[in-house]
Amino acid sequence: MSKTIVQKIIFKKTRTAVLFNLYMDSHQHTTVTQSIATISPKEGGRYSAHDQYITGKNLRLVKNRLIVQTWRASNWGEDIADSVFIIALEQKGRDVIVSATHANVPDEEFEDLKNGWTEFYWKPWKEYLSGLPGAGPAGS
Repeated sequence: MSKTIVQKIIFKKTRTAVLFNLYMDSHQHTTVTQSIATISPKEGGRYSAHDQYITGKNLRLVKNRLIVQTWRASNWGEDIADSVFIIALEQKGRDVIVSATHANVPDEEFEDLKNGWTEFYWKPWKEYLSGLPGAGPAGS
C-alpha cells in the first residue's frame, strides 16, 4: 500500500521564479539544502539530491510554475515503485503558495518523508529567503 503527502506552504515576499530556481538549479539546490544536488533543467532529464540519496527523472516542467518528477530514495528495495513528486507554484500578490504533492509513498516511509519535506526543504528555503536583500521576513 502507498500513501500521498499533500502540503501547502506560503512563502512571503518572493516570486515563483525564485522558488523554481531554488529547486531546479543544481547550485542553488545544493546551497539551500547543504547537500549535493545535480539537476537537469530539461524534461526527461535525470536528477539526484541529498548526496544521491534521492534520484529520479523530470516528467514535466513549466518554468516558474510546475515541477513533476519521479522520486526514489536509495534505500528503497527494487520491489518498491518510484513515487511521483509535484510542486505547483502560484503567485498571490507578493507571496507564493507552494502546493507539494508526493504520491505513491511507501507506508513505512510516509512520516519520515512528510517531516523531511519541512525539515530539509520548506524550513531551509524560508531561512535562505529571509537573508536575501529585499526579501523581508520569511514568514509561513
